[in-house]
Amino acid sequence: MLIKFYSILKLIKFSHTIFSLPFAVMSAFIGAEGMPGIRQLLLILGSLVVARSCAMSFNRLVDAGYDIGNPRTSYRIQLQGIIGKANLWFFTISCTLLFIVLAGMLNRLCLLISPLALLIIFGYSYTKRFTNLSHLVLGLSLALSPIGAWIGVTGEIDIAPFILALAVLLWTAGFDIIYACQDLEHDIKSGLYSIPKKMGIKNSLILSSVLHFLMVIVLFLFMYFAKLNFVYFGGVCIVSIMLVYEHSLIKPHDLSKISLAFFTVNGIISMILMVATLADVVIFY
Repeated sequence: MLIKFYSILKLIKFSHTIFSLPFAVMSAFIGAEGMPGIRQLLLILGSLVVARSCAMSFNRLVDAGYDIGNPRTSYRIQLQGIIGKANLWFFTISCTLLFIVLAGMLNRLCLLISPLALLIIFGYSYTKRFTNLSHLVLGLSLALSPIGAWIGVTGEIDIAPFILALAVLLWTAGFDIIYACQDLEHDIKSGLYSIPKKMGIKNSLILSSVLHFLMVIVLFLFMYFAKLNFVYFGGVCIVSIMLVYEHSLIKPHDLSKISLAFFTVNGIISMILMVATLADVVIFY
């Protein structure tokens, strides 16, 4: 049983939760104008974890036919063999139902919008079959985290979390385009859609840089809407430097450092933003 559970965590890349979780925490603290209630915070984090888990396990199930032909993802089929298809479906459905329950425990508005969130995160898995804009849909999926966290704390809709969500969308789409460059040959062979397939690796990396530049602008804009101060400003400046470093690692003719750029650098970026934001909120709110 433990082996199957570990295999599920490996299959859904549970460690990548670090990309969206910090933005949910940021939004929760800003929405609460300080430390949110422990119950609220735990429900928000729980909702985020199970939502991402069901989305990723669903993705592995519906993409199995494509994953088996991709050298980068063929290991997923081996893990599914260890877990068992029925067990993986059980995990997916259980996480889906738990997400709805946790959303309902937060407040009525969270419960009402939970089906829309599920539609977006499940729908992403099909987008590479018909559009080059799947990277933006993935960005939208992660961008739901600050919106959901804000509503979970306040019970209301406000413009501030949508500004932060836009930054998350641009950031995610940018690094997903970089990541997709290594699947170019497989996408061509399988008939899947992606920006690298449409634009080529060189132009895709340029587009990724533009998206990340726009992300930084939006993060500075968020400072105004969230009434943040110089600690947050300093955090965004550091993030800007990290993004420049990320793009310096990847060359059109050398994609060997994609893992470093994708996971390590972006994980650091999300944590820097969270720490700077929380420090700013604690000091100035």
